[in-house]
Formats: sequence, structure tokens, C-alpha cells
Amino acid sequence: MKKRDTFFISTLLSLWFCLYVSVTTVMAAPVDHQSFAEFLDEFYGEAAKKGIQRSTYERAFAGITAPDEKILKKAAFQPEFTTEIWDYLDARVNPRTVDEGRILAKVYQDLLQRIEEKFGVESEVILAIWSMETSYGAALLRTSRLYYVPRSLATLAYADTRRQKFARSQLLAVLEIVQAGDVSLDQLTGSWAGAMGHTQFIPTSFLAYGVDMDGDGHRDIWNSIPDALATAANLLHKNKWQRGMPWGYEVLVPGQGGRLEGESKTLAQWQQLGFVRPGKAAFGHLDEKAELKMLGGDKGPGFLVMHNFFVLKRYNNSDFYALAVALLSDRLAGRDGMRQPWPRPAGALSVEEKFEFQELLQQQGLYDGGIDGRIGSNTRKGIREFQIRNGLEVDGLASEEVLQALRKKK
Repeated sequence: MKKRDTFFISTLLSLWFCLYVSVTTVMAAPVDHQSFAEFLDEFYGEAAKKGIQRSTYERAFAGITAPDEKILKKAAFQPEFTTEIWDYLDARVNPRTVDEGRILAKVYQDLLQRIEEKFGVESEVILAIWSMETSYGAALLRTSRLYYVPRSLATLAYADTRRQKFARSQLLAVLEIVQAGDVSLDQLTGSWAGAMGHTQFIPTSFLAYGVDMDGDGHRDIWNSIPDALATAANLLHKNKWQRGMPWGYEVLVPGQGGRLEGESKTLAQWQQLGFVRPGKAAFGHLDEKAELKMLGGDKGPGFLVMHNFFVLKRYNNSDFYALAVALLSDRLAGRDGMRQPWPRPAGALSVEEKFEFQELLQQQGLYDGGIDGRIGSNTRKGIREFQIRNGLEVDGLASEEVLQALRKKK
């Protein structure tokens, strides 16, 4: 397939990586074989140049004497599964995310209106990003999956040669956050790679776009929903979001039209070439440029994406991500969802069946995660165990065959 956008490293790359270095040595100590304590002592020189006080530095690393081995394992992990666009969207644009978003739109109606007026970004877009990043904040309640950000970034800066440059810059930025006092140290948590708060900002982006929307004198995206949502809106605003303009359109691709993937033309020109919207709805803004994307390959639906689609990619540089935000925001705004099917393989599960799959695994005591339709590593672990117990081929795949077997055990 052309330009396949994937969130996971392919199996081939995983094999190559294993030849290059083992999981236990991928994060080997730096070339000069410093100890972690020596690294922290030396790194203060860089921090001092950025105006970080010694007292701030010592507070940030108080009691930390070793890198976080869990971070090293996360950094070394190479997933064996790839994610197709339909699986990615199923997990993120579904009845649950739509229903929860509509409820929260009412709960935070006044706040969202103020954010939209100040930053010119529609409320449904901000809600869709909140859903994508932390499931409307639910992910922040899973404290076992959160990490103390200064230690996480110091671990990567010290021991991960592939991420070292990124980690060092982010570590300096998070020390600026500590010094500013926007959040207490015990609340300075994030993903293993340093993404923080309700809307998952890395430290440098937080410094660039952080907003004190609730007026308490702190930019707190961990505890303040107003600050978190306004910070997300500010990122889009500063990257030239166009209020009232569409992100693009789902289109029927004529004949050999797929060969034009990646080309940019005005919507009027695309229309002349035979590209139409499902249901024959009219295009708006015919003089605007749009690029053709075929994220499901030649047999899948097409999308003519416009300026706002690429602004969404400034939040996360992935076509999958931008399309998911776009489609979810459409649903939250009361617009129709996709009209064309994806070219799913025979036996692939529907959105509803993926939710049922997790519920049945949970009933069997084989899955303790959220019922969210995301067939991730925890779900696959439960699938493998079920397959072993029931004499099925052990591949960890959420297939129709395994679903039928689960139903029989209900």
C-alpha cells in the first residue's frame, strides 16, 4: 500500500533491531561509561546555562540514585503487531468516545465556549484531542502507567543513545517547569517518554503553548482541565488553525484516481477529475487547495485534506492521528461519520465486536484493562492465554474464530 502510516515498527524492523542490539543492552551506558550519579552531576552544567538554580535541580532529583529500569524496557520494546487504519480508528472513533464527548461538551459548555472565543478553535476539535490523548482524562487515573517525568527523561538522556538528544532537550525544559512551580513535584508525571497532563504535552511544547486559563497563576495541564484544554487550543491557534473551515472531505475515488495520491489541487479541480463526496454532497470552498490521501490503500476510501488537517498534524505528525481527530470532531459536532467501508480482511471484527471481545476476556479473568475496543498488548496477552487454554492456534489475534470460542464460554 502507498505511504502506509503506521504507529508501530514493522516485524522486519524488529528483527533488524534485535540483530543490532538486545533488549538488555539497547540502553547501555554512555560511551564514557559514566555512572548515573556522575551523569546527573555533569548535566547540571547544562541546566545552569539555562538558568536552572542548584536548589531546583536538587529538588527535582532528590532521592533518585539510579535510572528507571521500567523506562528502559519501554524504550527497548518493539511491538510485533502493526495497526491498520481501520483498527486505529475503531479504537478511537466509536460510540463510547462519541457519547462521552457529548456528555463532556455539556458539562464544560461555558469553558469550551470561552476557549473557542479566545483561540478560534472549535470546541469539538478540542474535545476530540482530549479523547485521543488521555480518553478525556481517564488515562491519568491509571497511576501505575504514569512516571515521574524528570527521572524518565534523565534515564533516556543517560542510557538511550537513540533518544538522547530529544531527552536532553526535554529534561532541560522540564527543569524549567519545576523552577516555575506550575505543578508540584509529586504531580509532575507523564508517559514513559515525557508526555504530560490531560492533553499530553512534551515539556518543550508545554513551555511554548502552556496557558493559565483558570487564572490561578499556574499553567497546570495535570490538574486543571481549563488549562489543559486551552493549552491544546493555543497550539492549534499558533499554528494557524482556520476557524469555520473544514479539515477536508471523504471522497469517492474515480477509476484510476488513486494514482494521484499525494497531489495537491483545488477542490474545483478535484471535482472536475470526477472526485465526489459520498451521497453527492457539494464541496465547499472550491478555490481551496486539498491533498489526496488514500490511508487504506487503493481499495479504500479517499480523503481530500485541507489546511486544518495539517495543523492537526502539528499536534501529532501522523495522518492516522489527524484523521481520527477530524472524524471524531465531526461526530461530536453532530455531522455524519464515514460513509464508505474500509477494505478489512475477511473475518475482521467490527467496532462493536472488539468491545464484546474485551468484555468476554474480562469475564474469563484474562483481561483487566479498560473496555475501550483497543486491541493492544494487554488484550493480546489475554487472547494468547485463552488460546492456550482452549487448544487454539496461539497468535494473539482478535479473530472471529476466537470471538466465537469466547461466546461459547460465556
